[in-house]
Amino acid sequence: MSNDVKEPKVDSTLSKGLSILETLAGSSSSMGVTELSKVLELTKSNTFRLLQSLSVLGYVRQNPDKTYVATLKTWQVGRGLIDNLNLRELAAPEMKYLSKETGEAIYLAVPEDLSVVYIDKRDSLKPIRSWTPVGGSAPMHCVGTGKAILARAYDELRPRLSGRLTRHTDLTLTALTDLDADVKETLDRGYAYDRGEFRDRILSVGAAICLPDGKAIAALGVSLPNVNMPEKGIDWLGSLVAHAATSVSGKVAKT
Repeated sequence: MSNDVKEPKVDSTLSKGLSILETLAGSSSSMGVTELSKVLELTKSNTFRLLQSLSVLGYVRQNPDKTYVATLKTWQVGRGLIDNLNLRELAAPEMKYLSKETGEAIYLAVPEDLSVVYIDKRDSLKPIRSWTPVGGSAPMHCVGTGKAILARAYDELRPRLSGRLTRHTDLTLTALTDLDADVKETLDRGYAYDRGEFRDRILSVGAAICLPDGKAIAALGVSLPNVNMPEKGIDWLGSLVAHAATSVSGKVAKT
């Protein structure tokens, strides 16, 4: 008798529906029935029926021009998963460590559209300090935590950033070509650096917390006034944050 374990059967309809949803969620523009059917090698009639089901369930929306886009319901499901990971608890030891080592404001942020939202923090211990409340947000393209997350999904997010790189200080990167170079630097050195791009004279570094497949679900960051820059320099801060984020990523992978 064979001891081979049989692979579980995959429901073909469910598989096709998820493929459509994944394709739309990853597309920078809406897609029509014909285009989707060609990309996924499905019949047009099958593609249309699956789109109707996804629309009824709220995962897909049809535009006036008959094309389809994924809705935020997919994001809400993913956000629920992230919340259930209890990132605050997982990252607490690393945030305490960063606070002790730097004495500066420490933030835990998650992505929300093209921004980041701060879900936890440790206040600075210094008289001159950076301060942002829990629940506050910032544009992804001009803060350390946001740029760290952005770099991990840049190919997907870049088309959406066109025309949306709002200026906040004289140092804000408002041209995609400049952001391209900044993202490359972030990936090369392992941490993102905000040189005062969101608030004047407030610097920040950030590093992404990732799932095993490399997808960034959050970021750790250190924020400080430029007058507080330590003698050890920005690379020292960046290496601390990168090490802490890698540690949290390891714990996320085990949950």
